[in-house]
Amino acid sequence: MKKQKITILIVLSILTLLALSGIQGYLIYNSYQLKKDVFIKETKKSVSNLDNTKEMDSLAELWYNELTKNLSEYKKKNLGKSEAIAIFEPYQDSLNTIFKEYYSKEINKANLGFKIKYKKAIKTVIIFDGQEADTIFSAKKGDQYFVFGEDFLDRDGYVISRAKWFTEYDFEDEKEGEFFETKLDLEIRTEDMINIVGWKRIVFGQMTSLFVFSVLLFLFVVLLLLYAINTLIRQKKIVDVRNDFINNITHELKTPLATLAIASKSLRNKDIQNSPLAFSNALNILDRQNNRLQKLIDQVMNNTLGSDEIILDKESVIDDDYFKEILEDFKLSVKNEEVTLQIQIELKKVSLYIDRFLFTTAIFNILENAVKYGKENIEIKIQTICKDNKYKILIQDNGVGISEKEQHKIFEKFHRVTTGNLHDVKGLGLGLFYADQIIKAHNGEINIESAPNMGTTFIITTPMS
Repeated sequence: MKKQKITILIVLSILTLLALSGIQGYLIYNSYQLKKDVFIKETKKSVSNLDNTKEMDSLAELWYNELTKNLSEYKKKNLGKSEAIAIFEPYQDSLNTIFKEYYSKEINKANLGFKIKYKKAIKTVIIFDGQEADTIFSAKKGDQYFVFGEDFLDRDGYVISRAKWFTEYDFEDEKEGEFFETKLDLEIRTEDMINIVGWKRIVFGQMTSLFVFSVLLFLFVVLLLLYAINTLIRQKKIVDVRNDFINNITHELKTPLATLAIASKSLRNKDIQNSPLAFSNALNILDRQNNRLQKLIDQVMNNTLGSDEIILDKESVIDDDYFKEILEDFKLSVKNEEVTLQIQIELKKVSLYIDRFLFTTAIFNILENAVKYGKENIEIKIQTICKDNKYKILIQDNGVGISEKEQHKIFEKFHRVTTGNLHDVKGLGLGLFYADQIIKAHNGEINIESAPNMGTTFIITTPMS
């Protein structure tokens, strides 16, 4: 499966998740609105008869009569419009204490389980004179005149009832011994409102189970999507590794086979046949490469082994002789490459207690990696340092280098350093992983120092025997 297809699938999955999240959010919002409307409707119903009692009628008659008296004085031009309102305000304040006590008592009787505020507001007062209308008072937004009960902003409340009062009054007055009538045609509009204290908290509380279930469901879907994407990526990686393995296993086995071919060909050379030492060296190379080929196959078959599962067959080796032997074999394997090898071994001879084959495999894997990712003229330097009872092996090359982003991944199984989106170098991605596991099995460690186009230095540190 191509990477582009994987990317498209991931993008489509994320978009689908976002669409489902949007739908879920929309449904939750609608549920919230419905819950809120039902809650407010039920609350309104519980207090709807609060204003339809004898006590309320008596209180309404008191303020209505007082207001009408002031308006008749205005009609007779004994008071100005603003004065008629101003005179009523102190009377309104005195009645308001009685209103509040009444509302509080009646609301407590309803036993709602939460606090509400109740108010009656006079919204408009209009006097009609024939076809003409004289507006005495009209409540504007935020206007707090003529309020009975607890005061709060209209935007924070809900209307439970509206009323219009139409009244005609005829007043007889005596002035200088003469009687005359004053006609008052009056319209008063009132509005009853409630404010539910903390209604959002109450509604959200009623929806707690829905919220919790929605969040858990959303998290489950997200985790499921992440798991699916992760599985898809891992499966793609496995498929790529399988294909790479099939395509590259032959290439990986060519190194020891090429060395065997060269050594075998040299045995046919009469000069070598006539030289017991050269003949013996060629046979030794054949033996070593034959063993290496066999164990290389075993390495591929057992690539899942970790450092704690590797069984070591340790022996003592002298570092100088051991590294010269490694370089001799490696030179044969890269005979057709432009490779310059330098070696600088610790002056005093050191005895290393290692598994010769496995340790050699680790060194070879690093050296071959330097050739794979080298430039035109490959230069490799091997240096050993003995310090603080530790034996360090530095393998330095002048290759393309490794970016900081890739450095922590290069010892992972099947990982291969890429150039852009391409794997330009053949390989299974097992060499450095196996080298790291071998060194760890020897109670050592591998570190790297590298930068793009600046080459790479592998630093192997092992305890001295």
